[in-house]
Amino acid sequence: MPVEPTSKRVFAFVDGQNLFHSVKLAFGYPYPNYDIKALAGKVCEQKGWLLEKVCFYTGIPSAMDNVHWNHFWTAKLAQMGREMVSTFSRPLRYRNETIRLGDGSTVTTLVGQEKGIDVRLAIDIIALAHRRVYDVALIFSQDQDLSEVADELRSIALTQGRWLKVASAFPVSPTIKNRRGINGADWVQIDRKTYDLCLDPRNYRPKK
Repeated sequence: MPVEPTSKRVFAFVDGQNLFHSVKLAFGYPYPNYDIKALAGKVCEQKGWLLEKVCFYTGIPSAMDNVHWNHFWTAKLAQMGREMVSTFSRPLRYRNETIRLGDGSTVTTLVGQEKGIDVRLAIDIIALAHRRVYDVALIFSQDQDLSEVADELRSIALTQGRWLKVASAFPVSPTIKNRRGINGADWVQIDRKTYDLCLDPRNYRPKK
């Protein structure tokens, strides 16, 4: 039976868009106002874990498609880099999506989609587990596609004969319906008080 380490090394893996949309539903914030290094640190502090690295992943629209959000994410990712957060980004890909309205009519709108972000995140979690650099993979996401990653980490732990944990962190509030983390992972719920202690005061939005 693998021995549980007294000091648990944590790598945090953050799906930036998944976290933003979950926070928006739970707490009502209209833009990504989290200080991700502070938030990961606070979660680890509450669990008695040692945060060693934060890895952040997001799609970004091009300046031609959306100058506002391109400016925001370019500036925010640059600040994360200065704080030693590892960042990975890909351009958003757009396609037309038809939405049915309440009166039965339809409207077609251009929707941006992330391509390759979840794959890169999954690859990094598994690759770094093989390198034995962490004891806990703290994943900020509720994406059930990552349940296969949780299964793979259990297999890696068995092969390596060591203790290894997968945790899924996500916001909760009375207004949010989805209270499920990633299947096969320990669920870490983030309340409003904890989140508000980790807000990023910087304004990355372009000046008008």
